[in-house]
Amino acid sequence: MSENDDSNNASSIIFRKPEPGDGISIYKLVDASKPLDLNSLYSYLLICAHHDTTSVVVESDGEITGYISGYRHPKKDDTLFVWQVAVSKTMRKMGLARKMILDILSRSHLDDIQFIETTVTPSNSASRGFFRNLASHLETECNESDYFSAEMFGGEEHEPEDLFRIGPFSSKIVSKKYKEEQ
Repeated sequence: MSENDDSNNASSIIFRKPEPGDGISIYKLVDASKPLDLNSLYSYLLICAHHDTTSVVVESDGEITGYISGYRHPKKDDTLFVWQVAVSKTMRKMGLARKMILDILSRSHLDDIQFIETTVTPSNSASRGFFRNLASHLETECNESDYFSAEMFGGEEHEPEDLFRIGPFSSKIVSKKYKEEQ
């Protein structure tokens, strides 16, 4: 669904680019979405202002119930780096995260994206499963490798972050899968 889709359901679900006014709602959603790391409110405002074309929010009955922050990798033009994925408890198990990723990838200025990268901690089995399933859905591979060690977090009690690289995939596959989700 996109922002132009008026569903006949009692509750409307809208996928759209985030705006700076969404920052506080995103901050609260991430805070309620453990085990995600909560970043400063300022960082969410910057994502809404600077990375809106590679990020998405989902509104349901006027509330932000889903969010993905992403950006084009500065050293790999064909790669979308997905930083955070958050879905409210009331909207889980509905395929919303996959629909949000497809919404981002279906944007015409991202037609040349062939890979998704993200990092996931070893204990976050839900995210690990999601990204593996996403690779399967996009009919491609998911390669995992070490990325940030626990020591790199400067003594914080933080697990390592493993890199997940999904791809290659084509804009044709994305378009087909996006249409199937509508």
